[in-house]
Amino acid sequence: MIADLLRDLTPQVLAAVVRRYGHFGEAEDATQEALLAAATQWPHQGVPDNPRGWLIQVASRRLIDHLRSEESRIRREVALAAQTPGGQWLAPPADADDSPDADDTVALLMMCCHPALAPAAQIPLTLRAVGGLTTTEIARALLLPETTLAQRISRAKQRIKDAGATFEPPTDDDVAARLPVVLQVIYLIFTEGHTASSGPALQRRDLAHEAIRVARLLYDSRSDHAETAGLLALLMFTDARRAARTGDGGELIPLDRQDRRRWDHHTIGTATTLLTAALARRQPGPYQIQAAIAAAHCHAASADDTDWPHILTLYDLLQRLDDNPVVALNRAVATAMVHGPQAGLDLLEPLSSDPRMRDNHRLTAARAHLHDRAGDRATAADLYRVAARQTASGPERDYLLRQAEAIQPAT
Repeated sequence: MIADLLRDLTPQVLAAVVRRYGHFGEAEDATQEALLAAATQWPHQGVPDNPRGWLIQVASRRLIDHLRSEESRIRREVALAAQTPGGQWLAPPADADDSPDADDTVALLMMCCHPALAPAAQIPLTLRAVGGLTTTEIARALLLPETTLAQRISRAKQRIKDAGATFEPPTDDDVAARLPVVLQVIYLIFTEGHTASSGPALQRRDLAHEAIRVARLLYDSRSDHAETAGLLALLMFTDARRAARTGDGGELIPLDRQDRRRWDHHTIGTATTLLTAALARRQPGPYQIQAAIAAAHCHAASADDTDWPHILTLYDLLQRLDDNPVVALNRAVATAMVHGPQAGLDLLEPLSSDPRMRDNHRLTAARAHLHDRAGDRATAADLYRVAARQTASGPERDYLLRQAEAIQPAT
């Protein structure tokens, strides 16, 4: 599909234009204009033989037109010419072969995680530039107000410009400093693709595919880094269940009701090998622990065979490494599976006053699930309906309403 192709090419085109001309903010605008032109023209005129080159060429023209319209165009052009060593800043020609070696996505990731930016700005900027997420999607992923995110992205673009961030290869120390943010961004892109925060479809396969593709690129360049391998394994374990997560009508099917024969067991095997090698380095991190939790689910023959005590132990470790409300929520559910629903509800109670979880449908749905397990069906049904009102995802809303209807006590 053209939409999938454009999604894959977006970071590559933006990286190429920034490499040639600099001006990150303007280059992003020009790239978006090129994507819009492609989305308008290609369905009628056909996809060009070299779509990447076509997009680079159109975006370059848009950016040149913009730069020439500014009063300082002469000074900028002279400075740009003086700063251009042979080949270092040149994007591939528009008619060059569209080869994987020309993929600058990882370089773009590193640039967006420039040390001139605080992590609070690096993450949303990279989600926009590499992941193509909207401000609304990023705000939901980061549990922050949309206006706050818009301001951060705008300021981040300006700081990138002021810092003169370039595509010079980062040193090993630079890579080590930026890698945690890069990994988090890839994870957030995948999360939005695995379960879309809004819209009529449960999954956005384009985003999930892009996150796995970029994670593989990063792993190829940093195969010695345990957390990079852990992240890739986590994404593969999770994506392996994709085919079983929805029914024929696109309805959500929860993990405990999925037909495990539809899981991609080859991918699960590959992810297991990756995770085993990463854990052997004895450098445990949050992504390796999450991958181990996903592995425990994937290796269970049925929902009843799930090793919940082992999963709870892993969540205990994960919370010590990465204490955030989403981890706390999942740990509470695992606690309920081991020690009973009331133990889980007790752990969920403090999250209700956490401003990051206010009106979060997953917290409300978890409370509903545990009240149902405790036998309080009336409270559970009410909470499922509240959760349905809180989510912007059509399939999640429909599932929550079905749950409420199924357990609603007779009157």
